[in-house]
Amino acid sequence: MAEPSPALARQILQRVGEIGQPPEVGLEFLNVGNDGLLAVLEEEYLVPIAETGRGSSFKLVQAYFGGGKTHFLMCVRERAWKRGFCSAVVGLSPDECPFDDPLRTYQAVARELAWAPVDPLVPPARGIEHALRTALEERVEQLGRDGLRRWLNHDLRRLPVDSPSFRSAVVALLTAMLDDDIDREELAAAWLRGEPVAATEVRDLRIRETMTKTNGFRMLRSLLQVLQGLGAPGTLLCFDELDRNLSLPPRRRRAVADNLRQLIDLCGREALPGLLCLYAAPPEFMRHVVTEYPALQQRLEGPSALSERSPQAAVIDLERLDVGAQTLLVRIGLRLLDLYRIGRDPGLDPDLQARNLAALAEEVLAGSFEVAHRRAYVKAAVDLLHRQSQDQRPVTREELGDLAGHGAAVVKLHADDGFEVF
Repeated sequence: MAEPSPALARQILQRVGEIGQPPEVGLEFLNVGNDGLLAVLEEEYLVPIAETGRGSSFKLVQAYFGGGKTHFLMCVRERAWKRGFCSAVVGLSPDECPFDDPLRTYQAVARELAWAPVDPLVPPARGIEHALRTALEERVEQLGRDGLRRWLNHDLRRLPVDSPSFRSAVVALLTAMLDDDIDREELAAAWLRGEPVAATEVRDLRIRETMTKTNGFRMLRSLLQVLQGLGAPGTLLCFDELDRNLSLPPRRRRAVADNLRQLIDLCGREALPGLLCLYAAPPEFMRHVVTEYPALQQRLEGPSALSERSPQAAVIDLERLDVGAQTLLVRIGLRLLDLYRIGRDPGLDPDLQARNLAALAEEVLAGSFEVAHRRAYVKAAVDLLHRQSQDQRPVTREELGDLAGHGAAVVKLHADDGFEVF
């Protein structure tokens, strides 16, 4: 693995040090402990899809709050990007993106769709119009403008797609981009984003449908079909369900379960071409939602979780990593130390700081009974390295307590201190 640039190293440190969440890019320089699971997904799913353009699979990723669900999804995304996949990582929530509403699920995917960023210091350009523009620019390089126009009017217009209106909207958007027709481009892009557009406005674009709840999944299938027709070797869709989704009323939970069952069946029938779909949820989702719906439970249950020995398993359990909790935190700390020496202070003593970070890992684990200790540890480790850069020495027991959140130095937020409770 190549060494990150100092700028990228600083960017990663800032991201994890501020909020304890994975960076948008460069995650491979920080990731440890899940290499076995990632290797299975890559070898058994990403590689075959990329080589044949066929096959589709669904996996449920489970972990407790702070247990690395988002981190894992983004690790898979980086591997998919390296193989040319288009991807979308969607955060599900009851209000902004509820999985019980197929239209809003499609809209969220359309917003988050992205190819791998060219510049590792620049976040990926998200949105269906940006993804299609990137594909258009690659086709221009291959075919030239005249050849591309013929390809749009003949090949792409005949592409087998579930929704002919979706295909027409894509052709209209790409043609408008080619002609620099801003008005038609914005109109086609709005329809493809799932925004409400009057039928009379898009009739000239050969669009005869309106996106609704009832055809949301059909539009999602059409999107995947178009992406493959434009040259994507595959698509990665990641749905990251927040813990609060468990508070949905029974009717909406039933709709979530039914839509999830439908998505699993579509993958099983390969009706979603070239797709790897990951749905991340806490273990409570399996206990309190999946078990209420036998049809869904039967599809997800199995004798074991995904591993090298059981690559076909439907569930990925992030509580079963390659290493134990202590070793995991220590290895994360060493990765952070490497990043800090590259991006901020090459003069840090690696042996001394390795001992300090190991002591911090032990302190964090001693004071925590939850897997959220990973997030607490990375924030504390970056703080420790900043302190050591000013005064390099063995860390004291009192400093460890403060860093691990046991001391008065921890900043606590209270509503009566001027912060509004949202």
